Amino acid sequence: MIYYPLSVLMLAGIRDILIISTPEDTPRFEKLFGDGSHLGLRFFYAVQERPGGLAQAFLVGESFIGQSPVALILGDNIFYGQDLMESLQEGMRLRSGGLIFGYRVKDPQRYGVVQFDEFGEVIDIEEKPSIPKSSYAVPGLYFYGPEVVEIARSLKPSLRGEVEITDVNRHYLREKKLRVRLLGAGLAWLDTGTFDAFQKASLFVQAIQERQGIQIACLEEIAYSLGYINKDALERLAECYAKNEYGDYLHSILLKSLALFPGNSYTP
Repeated sequence: MIYYPLSVLMLAGIRDILIISTPEDTPRFEKLFGDGSHLGLRFFYAVQERPGGLAQAFLVGESFIGQSPVALILGDNIFYGQDLMESLQEGMRLRSGGLIFGYRVKDPQRYGVVQFDEFGEVIDIEEKPSIPKSSYAVPGLYFYGPEVVEIARSLKPSLRGEVEITDVNRHYLREKKLRVRLLGAGLAWLDTGTFDAFQKASLFVQAIQERQGIQIACLEEIAYSLGYINKDALERLAECYAKNEYGDYLHSILLKSLALFPGNSYTP
């Protein structure tokens, strides 16, 4: 199963979602997704005026977070594999402290990198090290308690002038309140932050969709399967994409549902 950022949050059971982007792109996301009610969700929007680091998201979203635990996922991250559900469940049980993940990559210098001691215990996390001390990068999916806002506020910008998410994780690590879950070979993480990576991810997704006849991370299908929307709402959404492949797929979801519950009626 392939998960895009919004589908990850939905499958984790998160229904209140703050989308943070640039001044130029935020209105576009708002036009695309609206308030989220058509999916049984609530979408909110906030602007990051200029690049200030991932951890700045907690300051931008301070009023949204309030006193609740929070999950942060990057918009260019894709996950593939059934094993993610167990990790999401662990993250959703968190009420304080932090939970991050480690994933083995061949180019760890591009990411935050987890360092281990001789007993396999995490002893440090470095941001984009020139000489990585391990091959385990930290993917763009994080779970924290509400205290993360004050932690982010206390951090000094790095030499890049950004409030680094790695510094947030190191703070939790020093306090012995950070869990690092290593993701195994059963789960793939795709970072589409470069053109080459985006192209490869697109081909990967296309191959899965064509091979299995499914639509990857179909938000309408996920909302329906989770009970966030009913058949009537899914039918209305399908009509929005009438006469194209995506609309046909949503119609097929309805037909499969009616095959399970033949007492209903539906005419595509």
